[in-house]
Amino acid sequence: MNGLISGYVKSVRHGQCLTIEFFHPKSNSLPGTLLMELGFQIHAAGLDEEVRVILLRSAGEKAFCAGASFQELGSIKTAGEGEDFFNGFAHVFNSMRKCPKFIIARVQGKCVGGGVGLVAAADYAIALTGAEIRLSELSLGIGPFVIGPVMERKIGLSAFSQLAIDANSWRAAEWAKSRGFYSEVHATKEVMDESIYRLQNYLSHSSPDAMKEMKKMFWEGTSHWDQLLAERAKISGKLVISEFARKAINKG
Repeated sequence: MNGLISGYVKSVRHGQCLTIEFFHPKSNSLPGTLLMELGFQIHAAGLDEEVRVILLRSAGEKAFCAGASFQELGSIKTAGEGEDFFNGFAHVFNSMRKCPKFIIARVQGKCVGGGVGLVAAADYAIALTGAEIRLSELSLGIGPFVIGPVMERKIGLSAFSQLAIDANSWRAAEWAKSRGFYSEVHATKEVMDESIYRLQNYLSHSSPDAMKEMKKMFWEGTSHWDQLLAERAKISGKLVISEFARKAINKG
């Protein structure tokens, strides 16, 4: 676990339920080091025979995830560095896709950019009513290329394109739920956490073999994503060093 300045990713197991929590002082944004650690811990959880269900959550009571770290985006100097950074998101999404355990996302606050992708890559998402979502990438001169396949799979091309094109607008949690992005939306944290506990408990007593086969079924047709997301990361890596993107990121 890293220090508070750079944030952390930590895993805690209770019985057959594993909680993976991430934190960053900048609204739970994700620099490259946290992305790699998050992907690693999800992969490790998938290999742990004692774990049957994974809860993905962020720390704090406000934002779930502000997406890519602006500080790190602003420090990228070459297309190769940009590609490496966006491959961090590809690494996380592919780890979630390949993990043979169901992943529940606990979404207590707003999601932006790559944070939206994290929730979309989960198998079941339970959120609060204030958990609005926004894909801000176009406003930064890049675009939601790496998270595109994850979003299109989750909510369809039409809803994804609405989010991607209108990059300055927030969409309400109920909008997201009506399109299958959130599985449940609750008015209070207590009710949200009660629902999460109920589902975790149920899945922890379910057949691991059946859940593994179901996960394969749900993600059928994505075996090419290792290559696809790497290609998308290369596009983002080139765009992030453009003059437009540099100005937009520095302004943000």
